[in-house]
Amino acid sequence: MNAVYARTSGTAVASLVFGVLAWVMLPFLGAILAVVLGHVARAEIHRAPPGSIQGEGMALAGLVLGYTHLALVLLFLAVVAMIGWAVVVAHLF
Repeated sequence: MNAVYARTSGTAVASLVFGVLAWVMLPFLGAILAVVLGHVARAEIHRAPPGSIQGEGMALAGLVLGYTHLALVLLFLAVVAMIGWAVVVAHLF
């Protein structure tokens, strides 16, 4: 009897690794790579025959880490821009 073994998606693993690295040492680049690789991994897993490729959870975790990091970066930039604008306006009047 032939046993079929599921393999883990390397792209999903990479997405999770870059998602963690985004919070530790690769702030913006790691988040972008985590998001891109997470979407690629989920598409790869969904296209494959059911049960042949694992790693959906790792891909999803990479996406969550990447998107959360990007959202916080954008929020930080918006706050900095508003503070800068307030300082400019305060000096005009």
